[in-house]
Amino acid sequence: MPFRDEDRMQELKQATPARIGTGRAGTRPTTRELLKLRYDHAAAVDSVYGSVSTDLLAELGLFIVDSGAVDQELYLRRPDLGRLLPDHSIQQLLQRCIPSPQVQLVVSDGLSAGAIEHNAGDLIPALLDSLQVQGLKAGTPFFVRNGRVGIMNAIGDILHPETIVLLIGERPGLITSHSMSAYLCYRPCAGMTDSDRMVISNIHQGGTPPVEAGAHIGSLIASMLKQKKSGVGLVQ
Repeated sequence: MPFRDEDRMQELKQATPARIGTGRAGTRPTTRELLKLRYDHAAAVDSVYGSVSTDLLAELGLFIVDSGAVDQELYLRRPDLGRLLPDHSIQQLLQRCIPSPQVQLVVSDGLSAGAIEHNAGDLIPALLDSLQVQGLKAGTPFFVRNGRVGIMNAIGDILHPETIVLLIGERPGLITSHSMSAYLCYRPCAGMTDSDRMVISNIHQGGTPPVEAGAHIGSLIASMLKQKKSGVGLVQ
C-alpha cells in the first residue's frame, strides 16, 4: 500500500541519508534512482582505488612511507601487510621523526583516498590548534600509503609516542565515499587491540564535521594523557 502522508515522508528523508521513499516504476526502481545508485557505487570504487594527491600531502607537511602492502591489489587481499612497516619505511621514521613525541599524528588512505582528500585539510589544522590550547606538543606527522588501523602498533614500537592519532579513510558505502575515522591510542605497542583504542568515525560534511572532530580529538588526547589510558579503560 502506498505511503500517502507526504509531509511525514519528507520528515523521514530529512532524518536519514538512507534510500527511502525513492519510488518505483512497476517492480523496478525509477531511472533517476537507478542512475544515482550506479553513480554512488562508481564513486565508492574510485575512492578505494584512488590515491591521495601528493600536492595535498605536501601542503599538510606530510612525508610518505609505505606499509607492507606494496600495491592496492595486495592491500585488499592481505590486510595483515597493511599493519606492517618494511625496513625502508622504518628507517625513514627513525631518520625524520621526533622520537617519543607527546602526540604522534599519522594519516593513511586506508580504504578511501577520497576521505583524506575531502577532510584532512580541515581536520588537521583544527586538531593542531586544539593540541596547542591543551598545551600539548605534536611530533613529526607523516602519511602511510596502504595502511590499516593495526599499523599504529608498529609505529608505536618504533617511535614510542605517548599517544597516537591515526586519520584513515573508511570503507566507502553508497551513502558516502568520503568518510574518515580517527583512531587514538595511549602508548601503542605490539599486541594492542581495538579495545585499547578510541575511535571517532563518520567524519565528513554529512556526519561529524572535520573541524569539530579535530577539536574533539584534542580534548580526548588530553584525557588520555591525564588518565594514562585509552579504549575501554578511559573514563569520559
